[in-house]
Amino acid sequence: MSVDLRSIWTWLSLALLALLVVFMLYPVANIFYGSFGVDGGKGSGWATLIGDPKYVRAIGNTILLGVLVTIAALAVGVPLAYLSARYDFPGKGIVSILPIITLVTPEVIVAQTWLMLLGNNGLLRRWLLEVGVTLPSFYGWFGLVAAMTFIYYTYAYIGTLAAIRGFDVQLEEAAQSLGTSPVRSRWKVLLPVVLPSVLASALLIFTLVVGNFALAMILGGRVELLSVMTYQAAVSETSANPVLQSTLASVSTALVMIVLFAQRWIVSRGRFEVTQGRVARPARLSGLAAGLFALVGGAVVLISLMPLMAVIAGAFTRARGPVMRWGEWTTANLERVLINAPGPMVNTLTYAAAATAIAIVLSALLGYLIVKRNNALTMTLDYLTAIPLALSGTALGIGLIHAFNGGWLPLTGTAAIIVLAYIIRRLPFGLRNASSTLYNIPRSIEEASVSLGVPPGRTFLRVVLPLMVPALAAAAVLTWTTTVAELSASIIVYSGGRETMPIQIFKLIDSNLMAQASAYGLILIAVIVVPIVVATKLFRVDLFSSRS
Repeated sequence: MSVDLRSIWTWLSLALLALLVVFMLYPVANIFYGSFGVDGGKGSGWATLIGDPKYVRAIGNTILLGVLVTIAALAVGVPLAYLSARYDFPGKGIVSILPIITLVTPEVIVAQTWLMLLGNNGLLRRWLLEVGVTLPSFYGWFGLVAAMTFIYYTYAYIGTLAAIRGFDVQLEEAAQSLGTSPVRSRWKVLLPVVLPSVLASALLIFTLVVGNFALAMILGGRVELLSVMTYQAAVSETSANPVLQSTLASVSTALVMIVLFAQRWIVSRGRFEVTQGRVARPARLSGLAAGLFALVGGAVVLISLMPLMAVIAGAFTRARGPVMRWGEWTTANLERVLINAPGPMVNTLTYAAAATAIAIVLSALLGYLIVKRNNALTMTLDYLTAIPLALSGTALGIGLIHAFNGGWLPLTGTAAIIVLAYIIRRLPFGLRNASSTLYNIPRSIEEASVSLGVPPGRTFLRVVLPLMVPALAAAAVLTWTTTVAELSASIIVYSGGRETMPIQIFKLIDSNLMAQASAYGLILIAVIVVPIVVATKLFRVDLFSSRS
């Protein structure tokens, strides 16, 4: 469609385009441009990167970690999804809470609680030593792969479960009626339909591992990883090197972009449409098989719940410095956080509220323009809003610092740069949620209103916007829950006195003050859970049903 310069929507599109160019595209362009600067007379940042073995090792380790975690997450998530979709067994309903557990437990808390359990002086490690079981150090490859697997397997679980439940079982039955065995029919018929979803989930997991900061920084030990080195290059006071910062950020961004393009290609080529079909009814199990399936599902649930249980226990456990006195209960940790040091909590709520409000307004306007006003301008907006998907938090933080450290718009050292980082990181997710309902709103509703003399802008406010409220509420909850837990970008751009709860937890972990970190963690989880519960009850949305 052509661009109509007389339309209010054209001018709104231009205004939003200008905002995205200044606050999103400009920082990203700064990253790539900065990587070709001169590094202290030694050449470009790329020459430094390639010439230093530690950076080459970091890239290789990051890719290897992504592959290992992806394989492990698929090994847990895909079979669990198949069991959940095709069989009824004791405790199956508990599996439905797995996505919620992953959602409400920020990664910095997951890292902290695993250290409380399996760190060098962890509770579970000490207990295992007493019974003669010695585990490898949780700092390094073992801890990284284990912790990330039991976070990211949920993505494989959700993607595979949706694909299996959308499969027409009559195709499988037809294959079996022709003499194909049940196992072979699933291999030949079910697998090709489910495989695109599995591969898309695998690529998503890989991108999350590449961009992960909290777990990599806290559990990585001596393992050289790209996200950790990018952070260290950004915060180092003795060897600040903007060119190297930009180069490392460019590498992680390029890795994620390649995988995202591959994911989009797989999804676009792997679509199967079933106009009429029948979903397989779960087979009821009994006896040994039922017990075995319940044991497997229960083990996965227990491991997933351990960080949540540990942070609750840790928040009420007495501590003397770094020493946790397990079994001695107290409320002093929470009192210290709520009364003596509420600053990080207030900052988190303030910054997240501002970011969520602005992001939802932008999501509503951008979603409407992209879906309902399709033209060259809105297509450009659509592409620009996808850029943050390819950015790790550390890369975004570096881009913002380089772009707004001075000059015409100095934001460094202010709360505004933290809010801006939040908005950019979460805008694509809020936008997709806000746009979902627009595809179901007929254009004729707007046309009828305009034909009665109501201006287009007022028609949007009075007719379209009320219909978007449920989708906007879902977008707001998603934006809020992911924003209050954000660490990797905010820890790059924050300044003294503007610590958020994730940043404060990270600093307390670094000081080995796990009890105080647990207190902040418990409050952070409550701040995430309460809006989810309220929105779910208010809009009667069954987010994680386990029913077929």
